[in-house]
Amino acid sequence: MNTEEELKSFIEGETEKQRYQYLVHELTEKCWDVCVDKPGSKMDSKTENCMQNCVNRFIDATNLIVDRLGKTSSSMDSELVS
Repeated sequence: MNTEEELKSFIEGETEKQRYQYLVHELTEKCWDVCVDKPGSKMDSKTENCMQNCVNRFIDATNLIVDRLGKTSSSMDSELVS
């Protein structure tokens, strides 16, 4: 692997880390705003369940969007080849 390929690989890795950190930040902010009425020293079971459900729905929605984009992209690629 030459230096240019190593640099490209490094940049791609850092970009992926940045995307992940952004996703975690967004997820935390949205779920916190929805689920936490009054912060305390410990989450009650209602808040904990809300956070778990919120995270799961966020992940489901993200996966659905990625899947749809993948299908749309594949469909567009097929049309271009035709």
